[in-house]
Amino acid sequence: MIGNFVYAPPDVPLDVIHVDDDILLLNKPHDLLSVPGRPVEHKDCLSHRARAAFPTSLQVHRLDMATSGLMIFAMNPAAQRHIGLQFERRKVDKSYQALVWGQPADTGSVDLPLIVDWPNRPLQMVDHERGKSAHTDWQVIDREADFARVRLTPTTGRSHQLRVHMLAIGHPILGDRFYAKGAALAARDRLCLHAEMLEFHHPSDGRRVRFSVDCPF
Repeated sequence: MIGNFVYAPPDVPLDVIHVDDDILLLNKPHDLLSVPGRPVEHKDCLSHRARAAFPTSLQVHRLDMATSGLMIFAMNPAAQRHIGLQFERRKVDKSYQALVWGQPADTGSVDLPLIVDWPNRPLQMVDHERGKSAHTDWQVIDREADFARVRLTPTTGRSHQLRVHMLAIGHPILGDRFYAKGAALAARDRLCLHAEMLEFHHPSDGRRVRFSVDCPF
């Protein structure tokens, strides 16, 4: 169990976007853990699948289990250090697509500090006194009657940041089993959040590279 969700990792082939001597880009399916959990039944994850196909691959970052999209792995320890520092120093540009309930303004930003909701972990919450700073920009790229498609650009990387920020402004992400309720939860059978783009400095020579994958919803 993860929250109230029984973990049933999807049986799908590894979706390789790019691989070279230093980096591996994979398109993570939704409802697959990025890294293994503690229970035995949570050992299947993208990092283990990557290692099975590419034995030298090393974890660099994570996506929420329910989120799909681009993840980068390093192919050697030097590349892992190089890319890890870029994440730490906010040199990696990221964007996501999401379907959110309701009709937000065309553009905007959320600047709300986040902290784990300890009695209800792994849920996160806004806390202006103890929370860590978190910033998200959004832009509407399409609208339907009850929801909007938005591009989300975080400048920080807090756990569940996009999910909690959208909830905080009254526009929860469709199908979010942790944070959406009622019609917003029932609207889709998966979390409609997808990591569509990563841009960073290639560890081999420092050139700026950009990778993207189409949104599946």
